[in-house]
Amino acid sequence: MRRMRESVTSTFGVVTPAARRILTGNLISAVGSGVTLPFFIIYLGEVRGLGIATAGLLVAFLSIVTLVATPGVGALVDRWGPRPVLMAGLVITAVSVGSLGWVASVPAAVIVLIVLGIGDAALWAPQSALYARVTPRQDRQKLFGLQFMCLNLGLSVGGMLGAVIANVADPSSFVLLYLLDAATFVVYLAILIPMRGVGVGPAREQSDAAADDAPQGRSSSGYREVLRDRAVVRLAVASIFLLTFGYGSLEVGLPVYITQVAGLDLSMVGWAYAVNAGAIVIGQLFVLSLIQGRSRSLLGGLVGLLWAVSWVAIGAAAHVPVAAAVVAVLVGMLVFAFGETIWSPVAPAIANDLAPDHLRGRYNALLSWSWAFSGVLGPGVTGLLLGAGHDVAWLIVIVAGLVIAAVLLVSLRRVLTPEQDGRS
Repeated sequence: MRRMRESVTSTFGVVTPAARRILTGNLISAVGSGVTLPFFIIYLGEVRGLGIATAGLLVAFLSIVTLVATPGVGALVDRWGPRPVLMAGLVITAVSVGSLGWVASVPAAVIVLIVLGIGDAALWAPQSALYARVTPRQDRQKLFGLQFMCLNLGLSVGGMLGAVIANVADPSSFVLLYLLDAATFVVYLAILIPMRGVGVGPAREQSDAAADDAPQGRSSSGYREVLRDRAVVRLAVASIFLLTFGYGSLEVGLPVYITQVAGLDLSMVGWAYAVNAGAIVIGQLFVLSLIQGRSRSLLGGLVGLLWAVSWVAIGAAAHVPVAAAVVAVLVGMLVFAFGETIWSPVAPAIANDLAPDHLRGRYNALLSWSWAFSGVLGPGVTGLLLGAGHDVAWLIVIVAGLVIAAVLLVSLRRVLTPEQDGRS
């Protein structure tokens, strides 16, 4: 208990006033996302009558739009600064999310999702770059962990609120849900508006070489310079493997596997996600204290192995009695959550420590792009294998992909300085 109190005190002690405002907005917007996120496919497929298969394709389409828009967002962050881009993203997201409540056809859904995909792309990379600007280098890892904790806390609260309001037989209940979601992004925007002069314009601090080649604070080569950085490219490739076979498979594969393959009740899906989110909220601060000063590359490799173990546990649910299957799923989700609490602070901390100030937007965009790419590839692999009944082959592919990710992440140690690797 004493160690936990010390962990809480030391973690929150690194939060600057500017970062505290951003965390507050992040938490509020996460509540809004939690209100609608669990029901997105059900809303499009059943409530609006577009069909589950079509709804699934629309979700994949949203990820593709985000994938395409993200690189341009990174360039805008380096030119205009993260806060103006983030504020624009909040406006775009609020308008598009609010419009989803009235979507009643595929063409209308496509139009709204194009706008929403652009808004999504303009949130994550600018937000990470803004956190990095207002937080000293040595404190960023803790801050990114707090960000992830706030995200999951907000999603959990929003999910409970959405469950109370949502009614599949009443489309107007979903209009209310999406308006509530949109309102939280407006609140986040209102929190950012008074932060005048923070995160605006190109970064002033640059390396000498970059300053010589980049007149007026601009990078002369943009993404070409980013891609010449072997460390961040290796991080991005490893992230694609890790997230494709981790998160990408979790979001689509878990509900299908535990209901159709393992034969568990649909309510088990809700319990699995609740255990996952609760473990993150409760354990994140302790994990931040535990990993401080340890090699980030080795921690990343540990995440790959932890997620592989979690999928082995979940996979066992199809081959044991019901009571044991329930335990296997919940244990698997707890192990997965432990990996998440490590990955969430470590990955953005590496990326932002690698990034020169004038390219911070692009570096964060590359990491965000890895998330978006895995959001397309993971569900695709899962749909092909599980849809064809190859559940064992699917689990083998997932575990193999996560082991590859672990090896790639550990290999980062050779190309990172001790400071970039987070070693004391």
